[in-house]
Amino acid sequence: MPNRKDIEARLRARLDPLDRLSDRVRGDHDLNPDWDWPLSEVRAAAVLAPIIKRPEGWTMLFTQRTEETPAHPGQISFPGGRVQEEDGGPLQTALRETEEEIGLTRGFIEPLGAWDLYQTGSGFRITPVVGLVEPGFELTLCDREVASVFEAPLAFLFDPANHEKNGAMWNGRERYYWAMHYQDKRIWGVTAGMLHALYERLYL
Repeated sequence: MPNRKDIEARLRARLDPLDRLSDRVRGDHDLNPDWDWPLSEVRAAAVLAPIIKRPEGWTMLFTQRTEETPAHPGQISFPGGRVQEEDGGPLQTALRETEEEIGLTRGFIEPLGAWDLYQTGSGFRITPVVGLVEPGFELTLCDREVASVFEAPLAFLFDPANHEKNGAMWNGRERYYWAMHYQDKRIWGVTAGMLHALYERLYL
């Protein structure tokens, strides 16, 4: 697996500048091209993929949502949410939501860029933003939305051997999705789909 300098060089060279975002759209349809996704409304959202610059090895931080939250209860996700008009753009949305959800303040984050938009079957079009995070921060979780947080090594996340194509029956048909199992955590669905797209952006 490439070292930290190689990962950082790839991130800086291959992500889209935040003032010139790509219009390429990945999504749930990648693994399900024969599905029809009837969307009455497409809602803009943004998330932050926080890469923590741990001296022993860079990691990515994830949240596990509470069972009470209305959007994707119990699932593992990046901090983020809907783009609000007053945000002024997806970067500000990602930073605002990150601070609101887990208390990670902007002074620790260096936004690097974004990768492909991600369209979900539930009608969200997500801008995923990578931020390099300096260690030394303290987190305060919004207990209404976030049950816990954890970190997974980039060496694991960027190893394609850990990207599993899973399937499940939905509305009488098999629907496919990406999944990654790290220790006792199962990263799947939209979050795993975005991670797989980021891996492809950086290494293919």
